[in-house]
Amino acid sequence: MEATAPSTPLSIRVRDLDFFYGPQQALDGVSLDMPRQRATALIGPSGCGKSTLLRCFNRMNDRIPDAVVRRGCIEVEGRDVLAPGLDVVSLRREVGMVFQKSNPFPLSVFENVAYGLRVKGESRADYLEHVVEESLRAAALWDEVKDQLHSDAGALSGGQQQRLCIARAIALRPRVLLMDEPCSALDPVATARVEELIHGLKRRYTVVIVTHNMQQAMRTSDFTAFFYMGRLIEHAPTQAFFENPREKMSQDYVTGRFG
Repeated sequence: MEATAPSTPLSIRVRDLDFFYGPQQALDGVSLDMPRQRATALIGPSGCGKSTLLRCFNRMNDRIPDAVVRRGCIEVEGRDVLAPGLDVVSLRREVGMVFQKSNPFPLSVFENVAYGLRVKGESRADYLEHVVEESLRAAALWDEVKDQLHSDAGALSGGQQQRLCIARAIALRPRVLLMDEPCSALDPVATARVEELIHGLKRRYTVVIVTHNMQQAMRTSDFTAFFYMGRLIEHAPTQAFFENPREKMSQDYVTGRFG
């Protein structure tokens, strides 16, 4: 079930989405609205379709053989994501992504953050320095790495590496930030840092986070969408979803009867 339409402008709009991996249907008739500059958590048991949906927003599923949208539409910031001839590289600049496992490039801290800008052709040293510092500050990492900007990013701790990947994503100034289980490989202290960071990020970006951790969804998101076997079961403001879910299946999942 869809949440009541938010008063803030929409960032992402999904309608009647059917998605298949070959003959296997992964998403079944999904319709979902996500408001701008809010965090939406996608939750549900493994294999329910939440990561598949997340990867639809920046067309990452294109890399998977036989993955195809059979029906439906997706709009991200007014752009038809499924349009033929879409510039996927341009889309991915607007829709940044942070993966489950931190994946810093084998470069310095500075060059990790500057990488996307250099690929775009940016070479002005003063501009690169400005954006790198701004992005590291936004990722709550500047104070920890400002004296080791030209050191190997692989020497950072796991939590620092994940925040570096967030800084790398936001250096391109996207409008949407996708996060696929961003804390699953982190210890509790690093997880708390990233969760705190999400609260700050959603003031500037639309954040969509996939998580198996219901407590994390409660702590970080404004809206929660619950999926089961490829179907959207319920979508509601997070507090309402966890305190008074409307659907029996949602109640059973929240109370630990399955999942």
